Amino acid sequence: MLRALDEAYPDAHCELDFNTPLELAVATILSAQCTDKRVNEVTPALFRRYPTAEAYAGAERTELEEMIRSTGFYRNKASSLMGLGAALVDKHGGEVPRKLDQLVKLPGIGRKTANVILGNAFDVPGITVDTHFGRLVRRWGWTELEDAVKVEHAIGELIPRKEWTMLSHRVIFHGRRVCHSRKPACGACLLAKDCPSYGAGPIDHVEAAKLVRGPETPRLLELAGIVDEVPDKTIESQAAKEPVA
Repeated sequence: MLRALDEAYPDAHCELDFNTPLELAVATILSAQCTDKRVNEVTPALFRRYPTAEAYAGAERTELEEMIRSTGFYRNKASSLMGLGAALVDKHGGEVPRKLDQLVKLPGIGRKTANVILGNAFDVPGITVDTHFGRLVRRWGWTELEDAVKVEHAIGELIPRKEWTMLSHRVIFHGRRVCHSRKPACGACLLAKDCPSYGAGPIDHVEAAKLVRGPETPRLLELAGIVDEVPDKTIESQAAKEPVA
């Protein structure tokens, strides 16, 4: 299954746009219960207005809330961003720390967000257990655990540490594009022969192909061995759809 995921998503990556560790931390906080696409629409102006931790610490709340309103829960997120900025200034010289135990003590930064920052801003391997990751590893029988921290440790024992970050990206990509929560595209999944949950979604190839999303759709259907069975219009339609948040 790992080899299949590697082949399917060789360029899997964090889908939040950022240039600095601070920008990634901010974008990840904003992504809670919001699509990456929406966050990426908001952050260019936000990053220009607040380029440093000091800027967030001294932000005028009403202005900040208005800039991030469309991401949802904007009042709580504004509090987290202002608190994050203040904590970085007070305890870390305005810089985002590179250690998990320091990151998780910051406002708005839980273990999942900390691993996103470590893996993508600092190249420190980390497993990001979001809803997609947790759902898929349980469907695959890699673990039965529900607690995110326990899942992280359990999967970390199965996979070499150097692969943790890319594994996270690839599993999340697959969850957003193929293995959906309510209706996975089982009949169009390249992992079908190895998946113990095969049949949780439609197994008819054409019906399943209608559930696959994102620009990788043609490649994913080809790897699943069904591209010749699916009408070109279906492939084009699904490729144009945004992956599930």
